[in-house]
Amino acid sequence: MALALAYFIIVVYSISLLLIFFYSLAQLNLLFNYLSQKRQDQTAPKYNLLDPKEIPFVTIQLPVFNEEYVMDRLLENIAKIEYPKSKLEIQVLDDSTDDTVITTAASVAKLQETGLDIQHITRTDRSGFKAGALKEGLKIAKGEFIAIFDADFLPDADWLKKTVIYFKDEEIGVVQTRWGHLNRDYSTLTKIQAFALDAHFTLEQVGRNSKGHFINFNGTAGIWRKECIIDAGNWEGDTLTEDLDLSYRAQLKNWKFKYLEDVETPAELPVVISAARSQQFRWNKGGAENFRKTVWNVVAAKNIPFKTKFHGVMHLLNSSMFLCVFLVAILSIPSLYIKNTYGHLDWVFSLLSLFAVSTIILFVCYWFTYKSIQGSGFNNFIDYIRIFFTFFSVALGFSLHNTIAVIEGHMGKRSEFVRTPKFNISTLKQSWKGNKYLAKKLSPNMILEFALMVYFMFGMYSAIPLNDFGLFPFHFMLFLGFGFVFFKSLTSRA
Repeated sequence: MALALAYFIIVVYSISLLLIFFYSLAQLNLLFNYLSQKRQDQTAPKYNLLDPKEIPFVTIQLPVFNEEYVMDRLLENIAKIEYPKSKLEIQVLDDSTDDTVITTAASVAKLQETGLDIQHITRTDRSGFKAGALKEGLKIAKGEFIAIFDADFLPDADWLKKTVIYFKDEEIGVVQTRWGHLNRDYSTLTKIQAFALDAHFTLEQVGRNSKGHFINFNGTAGIWRKECIIDAGNWEGDTLTEDLDLSYRAQLKNWKFKYLEDVETPAELPVVISAARSQQFRWNKGGAENFRKTVWNVVAAKNIPFKTKFHGVMHLLNSSMFLCVFLVAILSIPSLYIKNTYGHLDWVFSLLSLFAVSTIILFVCYWFTYKSIQGSGFNNFIDYIRIFFTFFSVALGFSLHNTIAVIEGHMGKRSEFVRTPKFNISTLKQSWKGNKYLAKKLSPNMILEFALMVYFMFGMYSAIPLNDFGLFPFHFMLFLGFGFVFFKSLTSRA
């Protein structure tokens, strides 16, 4: 019986490691794409905005919900967008349930007095959440193109001039820009969030887009062709990541997406771990929901090549990697004892040790994305080593939380769209305390995260009597990661 259990653990452990290895190979391929990509912006057809006849009508949609701390900043910034007023309208899609409905209406009225075509649009219910609000606004949108910004995004004044021009190519359905980070250096938590997002917005978005593979509109800081939204079936609120859902439906209908790495749109990162938790849960559960909804359409599509299908499947499986990582982490300690109990299984663990190359691959991939934004050089490389292993440890610490999200997504369990609270904080002198949108209750997962911290401390101890220190660094990072998440959650301090 014990031997059968040992074999079962080895099989699950091996499959999880294999999937992580395939994921790392996909990332390596994206790195090759990223490094070899040829900039085509100079040759791409563009609207000539100096010719009044070529200036398209644009609608800017601002989906907001209870944004007391950033609403004024958002409206002031959007009002500075440089674009002919006769060809621009702004929709404030306000689903708020607090007093910001009144203050926002007053701010919008003041902007209307300046001649800006801006409307304050409210709904009697939040059906469909963000997707429902966008769909409602689309019904009356006058623009041929729809730019979307979440409440914490601050596009530059010339943002539209840099982006809308690429729609001269009638096959392009979306133009997406790279996210910047207003408060990258606020804390360890914001630094690792920025690190992870930078990898997505360089390695992944460029790596896929440069070879014609599917990418995703990131929910904000991009523009849709209105015709593309409608042709793809319009916004749907049956997943928590409506942006990924519509992106795949559009690309399956042969619409092209254009990603602009050089156009940065700054935004605010969550500064409190409870806010980061809610955001991570929504993104990871939504990713699993979209895998469940879309993967067979991708696999069965006759209009896309095999390599695009492979990257599409791996893209949809991104969040599910947390499940694999969590299984590898949990089973690593039993595997350590199995290895030292059943000598005839040594060869299996020697083979599995090769999967350390997965971490090395990710280390190399992320270095190229890090230096593209932060710069190269010895000092930056040392900083990179520090942030990579900090990020890696904290990502491991989030693996339980994100695994629960992924399992719920794959099982089809529905949950409400929980917004990420905004803070309007960029320096340590500013405090997040008193933010009325923060979750008041501690996450019940904290008890398990504390237990896992102790569990991996035991894993480190186990190396001593077994005289086998191969997994000690892994268990040390798991101990640090779960400890970080637990204590930050306990104190609610970023």
